[in-house]
Amino acid sequence: MSGGVSVQLEVPFHDIDILGIAWHGHYYKYFELARTALYRSRNLDIANVRKLGYIFPVIESQCRYVQPLGYGQRTVVEAVFSEWQSYIKISYVIRDEIGGDRFAYGYTKQAVCKVEGNLLLNVPDEVVDAISG
Repeated sequence: MSGGVSVQLEVPFHDIDILGIAWHGHYYKYFELARTALYRSRNLDIANVRKLGYIFPVIESQCRYVQPLGYGQRTVVEAVFSEWQSYIKISYVIRDEIGGDRFAYGYTKQAVCKVEGNLLLNVPDEVVDAISG
């Protein structure tokens, strides 16, 4: 995954539902772990972004479930920036750590706003430079 990051994760017991599989809502938490690592790799963690005077609220998300994750399953969650013109889109894939089978994929879109809440119609150059750098 060019320009992206990978985060290793083992599905914990507290993420499992009565069916013995990871509850579907936890996949977004796994995406979040990879998204945080991706932003940190570009020096765009929350504190850095706030110093620049921005916030990045999530405005859209999607997850496609290919097959269920089970307790103790070791996975790799990949994240990559896929768009950054009028919003920031990050694409994700959750794969089995050993076999590479795909378990889920999806994306999040984040608007760029001034800290005061004013929506910006384009991603600022300094953010684009950090993402594409």
